[in-house]
Amino acid sequence: MIDQSKEVLAVDQIIYQSVSLSCSTKQAFEMFSKNELLESWLTGVAEVEPIVGGRYELFWEPDDRENNSTIGCRITAIEPGQLLSFEWRSPKQFKHFANSADPLTHVVISFYPNESGSTVHLVHSGWRRSKEWEEARLWQDKAWQMAFKALSQQFQ
Repeated sequence: MIDQSKEVLAVDQIIYQSVSLSCSTKQAFEMFSKNELLESWLTGVAEVEPIVGGRYELFWEPDDRENNSTIGCRITAIEPGQLLSFEWRSPKQFKHFANSADPLTHVVISFYPNESGSTVHLVHSGWRRSKEWEEARLWQDKAWQMAFKALSQQFQ
């Protein structure tokens, strides 16, 4: 017999967000891959190189680049208009454990056409099982919710 409580726990260790946007999948993809567009809804300063191995560095406090940023993160897969994945670093309050983890947490964003434009799916994985990791995951889940709300407002 399968212990379903363990299966549910495994599912709970990811963050999943989805949003429908009134734009093409190409435009939605660019919102995550072009610096000036990222700066319009997600971060203060973006330094993204949209190639595999390229930087995916976002700075919420540009004067303090070592904290509250994704400094050192890299793109792990890219297919323009369809998929973007990259490493992720946690904010200052979780830095002492999350940003030294190997591997770091990981974000995969996929883009699909729909009747009114496109749907964006985000899966953020790599969360470990401890009280402090769960606190970090819950914080990041709320941050992604707020980010997707800001993203959707770009197309209203």
